Amino acid sequence: MVNVDDAVIARLESYGERFEILVDPELAADYKRGEDIDLEEILAVEDIYKDAHKADKASEEAMMKAFESTDPLVVADKIIHKGTIQITANQRRKMQEEKTKQVINQIAREAINPQTKLPHPPKRIAKAMEEAKVHIDPMKTVEEQIQPTVKAILTKIPIRIEKVQVAVKIPGTYTGKSYSTITQYGKLMKEEWESDGSWIGIVEIPGGLQDEFYTALSGLTHGEVETKLLK
Repeated sequence: MVNVDDAVIARLESYGERFEILVDPELAADYKRGEDIDLEEILAVEDIYKDAHKADKASEEAMMKAFESTDPLVVADKIIHKGTIQITANQRRKMQEEKTKQVINQIAREAINPQTKLPHPPKRIAKAMEEAKVHIDPMKTVEEQIQPTVKAILTKIPIRIEKVQVAVKIPGTYTGKSYSTITQYGKLMKEEWESDGSWIGIVEIPGGLQDEFYTALSGLTHGEVETKLLK
């Protein structure tokens, strides 16, 4: 449940009456797009107002006429889906800054420089977005904005969303604790065990995770892991 001080008003006018609720702006926007979110997490309070600023509650008669229900969760669902979500300029700015960071980090995880097959650091992506004047919409999901952003910054840096395959060899001593880490990073395409107990596999991972993947395996094996980026 969002704090009242951080909540914004979602509003719907119906049958000549105004209905308002206090919501988390980002969660409410995600919920409106169809994401599976518990309404109780979105609402600051489970009250329906005709004027939230004055804490003036809507009457049960008005709710029944407009929504055929006085259940605050039923009414809140309809207000979010059919109404508008009000946010201040400052709230929008903060949401936009946070969403921009999320987009940058996601691109850094998934994309590579196709010329070198290596990932771009987040700072380089951020600079390219600034130069390309990319606008991130705080009310859209990160996933909706990845491809348009990559397309826009392609004029500034060579970049492509791509998965890469990495061959990995781990000494038998470390296979137990390394195996789960490997499968967390990507899809295991092929594996085999050597006669000396060592493990060899081919893993498909998001291109931008290469450095993180190598570092994780090196730490688990005390530097004894062998890796090779496959073409």
